[in-house]
Amino acid sequence: MKTTARICILSVFLCALAGSACAGNLGCDVVFQTAPFQSLNVGVYDGAYSFADLKEHGNFGLGTLNGLDGEMVGVDGKFYQVRQDGMVMPVPGRALTPFAMVTFFEEDLRMEEVNAGSLAELGGIIDRGLPSRNLYYALRVDGVFEYVKVRSAPAQQKPYRPLAEALKGQTVFEYRNIAGTLVGFRSPAFTEKVSIPGYHFHFISKDREAGGHVLDLHFKNLNVRMDRCTSLLVIMPECGDYFSADLENPKSEAPGSKHETISNP
Repeated sequence: MKTTARICILSVFLCALAGSACAGNLGCDVVFQTAPFQSLNVGVYDGAYSFADLKEHGNFGLGTLNGLDGEMVGVDGKFYQVRQDGMVMPVPGRALTPFAMVTFFEEDLRMEEVNAGSLAELGGIIDRGLPSRNLYYALRVDGVFEYVKVRSAPAQQKPYRPLAEALKGQTVFEYRNIAGTLVGFRSPAFTEKVSIPGYHFHFISKDREAGGHVLDLHFKNLNVRMDRCTSLLVIMPECGDYFSADLENPKSEAPGSKHETISNP
C-alpha cells in the first residue's frame, strides 16, 4: 500500500460568463502532481506512485519514471516512456513515477494558426493571450513541426546525484518536419517551490516513435489548445529519501551533452 501525504492547493475562479461558476472543488479542472518538482532537483528519483493509479487522475501530462529513467509523455489516455536512446515504449501500469503532472484535458481556450520561431517565442505568444497568469494551464499542440529539439534523461543508480549532475548524461535529439503532439503545462510564477514556473513541454511523434523533453522548436499555422486548471493536488511521499531531502537548496540547471540530429521527410 502506498503511504503518502496530501496537500491540496485550491484556487476559486468565479466565472460570470453564461452565469456559470467554478467553486474550486476537486471535480473541476485539477492538475494532479505526484511530488514537488524540487524533489527531483535534489535527487529524489525513487518512484512512489504507480501509472495505474496515475491514470485515475488524468489522461494528459508529463513527467519521468522510477530512477529518472527517461521522459514520460501522457496523451489520449496512454503513457509513453522516451528512453535515453530515443526509443519510445508504452508505460505499464505497474511502473512507478517520482514526478508527474496530469489532468483530464478539456479545451477551454484556443489560439489559431500560431507561428512560433522558438520555444521562448511560443511562451510569449501564449502569455499575451491568457485571461490570467495566476492559474495553471494544460497546453496541447497537434500537427507537423518544422523543428523540434528534445532531450531524454539517463536512468540513475543510487546514490542519486542532483538533477543538474544527472542531466550531464542526457541525450539530445533534433527532428525536422515531424508530425506529433506537444504536451505541456504553464505554472504560475508563485508556484516555484512546487512546480516549474512558466512553461514545461514534452513532445511525442504521431507514430509514437520519437519524443522527449522539449528544448526548442519552431512551427507555423498550428492551433494551441488550452485547458484552464483552477486546482492543484500534490501527493507527497511520506517515507524514503523524500523525508530527508533538502528541498530548500535545489540545483536545477540542465546542461546538454550528447547530441544527435534526425530529419524526417
